Amino acid sequence: MLALSKLNLARSAVSSVTATSLRMKHTLPDLAYDYSALEPHINAEIMEIHHSKHHQTYVTNLNVAEEKLQEAQQKGDVSSIIALGPALRFNGGGHLNHSIFWETLSPNQNCEPEGALKDAIERDFGSFDAMKTKLSAMSVGIQGSGWGWLGFDKANNRLALSAMPNQDPLEASTGLYPLFGIDVWEHAYYLQYKNVRPKYVEQIFNVADWKAVGKRFDTNC
Repeated sequence: MLALSKLNLARSAVSSVTATSLRMKHTLPDLAYDYSALEPHINAEIMEIHHSKHHQTYVTNLNVAEEKLQEAQQKGDVSSIIALGPALRFNGGGHLNHSIFWETLSPNQNCEPEGALKDAIERDFGSFDAMKTKLSAMSVGIQGSGWGWLGFDKANNRLALSAMPNQDPLEASTGLYPLFGIDVWEHAYYLQYKNVRPKYVEQIFNVADWKAVGKRFDTNC
């Protein structure tokens, strides 16, 4: 019996180590364009700091939080599991939000939606310009830091806009599938636009990649 007990303990230890080693760490996604590619609308200095410093910090801290979560789960430490919630939400949301942000920006002047996304925008907002006006006003009006989002409400089969505080992830918070987000944290624009958030939000539409947004819509909505 003692030998069997030791064998079970050994198996448990190996299983724990294997699970830890197999957990894939999150990594910073590469950009499909150079840091300077979105100029003059977003300058290279902002892009480099935003991507390589701010987004990287979310990725690093998310990996740390997930490692701590795994340890707490293995120990059955419910208190620690609960305490990790805010770090997972903030850093996980930061990683998700920024990954979508980079994906839906482009220097290629894909500035207007086409196909099914265009039809859905016109159906749900009247026109593309009407949607832009509403999303812009929502984004500019966010108090403090956050994101303005165009998302898809799968339950009601329609597009919707939502303002999210901090790095709260859209889908996990509201159920809306994220299509296009505007980052209005000051690190996204302050070095170039200072405190003039409306100007930055206006300019972001000049580098929005509606072809990429349309692909997200066609694939997931």
